[in-house]
Amino acid sequence: MDLRIFTEPQQGATYDTLLTVAKATEDLGFDAFFRSDHYLKMGSVDGLPGPTDAWITLAGLARETKRIRLGTLMTAATFRLPGVLAIQVAQVDQMSGGRVELGIGAGWFEEEHQAYGIPFPKEKFARLEEQLEIVTGLWATEPGKTFDFHGTHYDLTDSPALPKPAQRKVPVLIGGHGATRTPRLAAQYADEFNMPFASIEDSERQFGRVRAAAEKAGRKGDDLVYSNALVVCVGKDDQEVARRAEAIGREVDELKTNGLAGTPAEVVEKIGRYTEIGSRRLYLQFLDLSDLDHLELISSRVQAQLS
Repeated sequence: MDLRIFTEPQQGATYDTLLTVAKATEDLGFDAFFRSDHYLKMGSVDGLPGPTDAWITLAGLARETKRIRLGTLMTAATFRLPGVLAIQVAQVDQMSGGRVELGIGAGWFEEEHQAYGIPFPKEKFARLEEQLEIVTGLWATEPGKTFDFHGTHYDLTDSPALPKPAQRKVPVLIGGHGATRTPRLAAQYADEFNMPFASIEDSERQFGRVRAAAEKAGRKGDDLVYSNALVVCVGKDDQEVARRAEAIGREVDELKTNGLAGTPAEVVEKIGRYTEIGSRRLYLQFLDLSDLDHLELISSRVQAQLS
């Protein structure tokens, strides 16, 4: 089971804070550092000092880290034109020496679009599908050849399809709870399917749908990596768990039900249950970015047992 650190910077974080967490992620042996792609805070936090851009952040981290994978859960297709996104991701992949992964979704948070003047179209899923075809098609086009695409929402003519990523293929992550279109899209384009903030039962059901869709598309069900994103709140004892839950404005019982919370032994046991249904990677939603002792505890008392 790979453990990856997943942050929500729109809730309030500077680039320097994210750099500190990313370096701790690398030093403590975690597999990757991922971040959300949002421009507006959620809930009662103040969100200060304001949002940071996901791909600008990852470009900086690409030059400041050496080993960890870097990516998004999930880049909003509404934020960027697909040709521009292909260039951005390829460049950051080059800057990192081939350590980037693209998580991409349709976009859903209407208020942040309104706040920053970003169009929020009704036909978001169809746009996402075209974006996936364009981004992956640009990267796959052989050097010296051009790429054309004529769709409902985007039109590309004689694109040189440059630059290329450092990796032969940048891993693409698709996720979500949708029962029909999401599994079909994952089967067609994804290297990894991520189930965000879901129970073991719901995850198992959705993984099964994705496997079936992959087989229908002519792939093996296990060609994809299956993963979960879950909030994390670990403490050496009940008092420390309660303190960390309070710091992020959550209740311990709710966190234990909906995330990975409790003592290291409790968390390892629950991770084992996700492993049993086929999850091979966990994105730990790490909300108190100032609490690096939390990361150290997860590394030494949870990750150590998994490896």
